[in-house]
Amino acid sequence: MTIAAWCLVIAFVLIYVPRGAAIRGAIRQDGDYDIINPRAQQARLEGRAACAQAAHLNMVEAFGPFAAAVLLDHVLGADAFWRDALAVIFIVARVLYIPAYTRGWGYGRTAIWAIGLLATLGLFLLPAFAHS
Repeated sequence: MTIAAWCLVIAFVLIYVPRGAAIRGAIRQDGDYDIINPRAQQARLEGRAACAQAAHLNMVEAFGPFAAAVLLDHVLGADAFWRDALAVIFIVARVLYIPAYTRGWGYGRTAIWAIGLLATLGLFLLPAFAHS
């Protein structure tokens, strides 16, 4: 497997990293985890637990475009060095994004998010330069 393909696996796992904090926050806030209607409980979360849930949802949103871009690069034969480098940049940004979100880093969080977005955009554009 390529480095970028491994980054897909890591990105998928990263979706669920913030869920632990969100679930712990729900239990702390309500006394238990509402297995019957968890989305309603998640909507009532406050503080860091709410931020952890929001980070989880943002990770879900970011995964699809990243996965599509990596797969497109593999299929269309994008430059392997840049494909792998941009995929690693995305992962580093996403690893930093979780604490940035849960600790309320504001502008820092936005900058980290933008780096991940630009890495994904770069991945989408790589095939255009594959044979030039």
